[in-house]
Amino acid sequence: MNAYLASVIENVKARSAHEPEFVQTVEEVFSSLEPVIAQHPEYEQADLLSRMVEPERTFIFRVCWMADDGSWHTNTGYRCQFNGAIGPYKGGLRFHRSVDLGTMKFLAFEQTFKNALTGLPIGGGKGGSDFDPTGKSDAEIMRFCQSFMRSLYRYIGPDVDVPAGDMGVGMREVSYLFGEYRHLKGVWENGVITGKDFASGGSRIRPEATGYGAVYYLQNVLHHAGEEIAGKRIACAGFGNVTWGICKKAAQLGAKVVTLSGPDGYIYDPDGVVTEEKIKYLLEMRASGRDRVQDYADKFGVDFFPGQKPWAVPVDICMPSAMQNDVHMEQARQIAASGARYYIEVANMPTTNEALKFLMAQPHITVAPSKAVNAGGVATSALEMAQNSERLVWTAEEVDAQLHRIMNTIYQQSVEAAERYGLGYDLVAGANIAGFQRVADAMMAQGIF
Repeated sequence: MNAYLASVIENVKARSAHEPEFVQTVEEVFSSLEPVIAQHPEYEQADLLSRMVEPERTFIFRVCWMADDGSWHTNTGYRCQFNGAIGPYKGGLRFHRSVDLGTMKFLAFEQTFKNALTGLPIGGGKGGSDFDPTGKSDAEIMRFCQSFMRSLYRYIGPDVDVPAGDMGVGMREVSYLFGEYRHLKGVWENGVITGKDFASGGSRIRPEATGYGAVYYLQNVLHHAGEEIAGKRIACAGFGNVTWGICKKAAQLGAKVVTLSGPDGYIYDPDGVVTEEKIKYLLEMRASGRDRVQDYADKFGVDFFPGQKPWAVPVDICMPSAMQNDVHMEQARQIAASGARYYIEVANMPTTNEALKFLMAQPHITVAPSKAVNAGGVATSALEMAQNSERLVWTAEEVDAQLHRIMNTIYQQSVEAAERYGLGYDLVAGANIAGFQRVADAMMAQGIF
């Protein structure tokens, strides 16, 4: 590896040893950049990479809220504004008990390059809290969101930082957050928060957008191999908005998702999550707050596998769509043995670096990275910002067409970037390079600070 690249990675390891997910993400992105650094000595001269791995600013704050029984609780809130070189910081808010500063840093770093791939003027950020919404009442979630926003609102705005939803933060939570922001500021600011309910200025198909975009990207990969999506069997993880969107779009195109998973295990539905009843039931499962995928098995009479992950099921395509580091070496070996020919990452960094390298080395498997595959969500959020700014409301068909175009462009950019640096058809390296170069060139043009 290039000496400069190696030294930056070693410094990150030393300084962020307590943040393994951040270290893992930096290694994954920078491992693709050796030919880029070789052709651009100006990056090393300006020590660009050392600046790129440090967030521009991060806020940590307490969030106090009252439960329905009158008891008070305190959580920690975060917002990591990682890189604003190409636009206002943009990225979701995650409410989950696993959230900590390291999680926010890795997600914001990854978001920076994902957002750059869209071609839209948005920088990278991420935020959230260790608050667990599972089992909370609507009133408790509303009070938490209002308290969270009372600490955050000073640091965001349509030209500063535009949060959105993520794990544990859906349309309900985003709308509560937006309502409190509007109350505090006394203004209806265009596009300050995205993922709002439609009545409050949200965009059509935003809840489905990440899943839809992932399927559109998959179509490009299949087309490259001379195949079509119709008839394909897909293994997914999770059962939230992303997986729901994949199920909807795959069913529309003649494919079928045959696995879903949750903290309790996974289900296998050989007929696929393809009917309107089954697809709608995913929304009921999420809204119930039970966080149990077994409910699907009980309702539709399919097999449930407690405490297991779905990656040994024989399918054509694996699309991990739950959360980070869901696929380790054990699961990677299962995928390689299952006969799957396409591994399409959808969740943020769902695969450990070791497992990803193993899967990329399998001659029968094509791998596509999450930063490219799941960019449809943030792209549609940026489309929501545009609609708000122009006081326009686009139809679902108009938004879907824009999303499809953006995902095709992301795929093409990744292919061209890998080929430009002599790496062949390497979608992982291509996405890393294309996203990196857009951010790097903007940082270089703006000077060192």
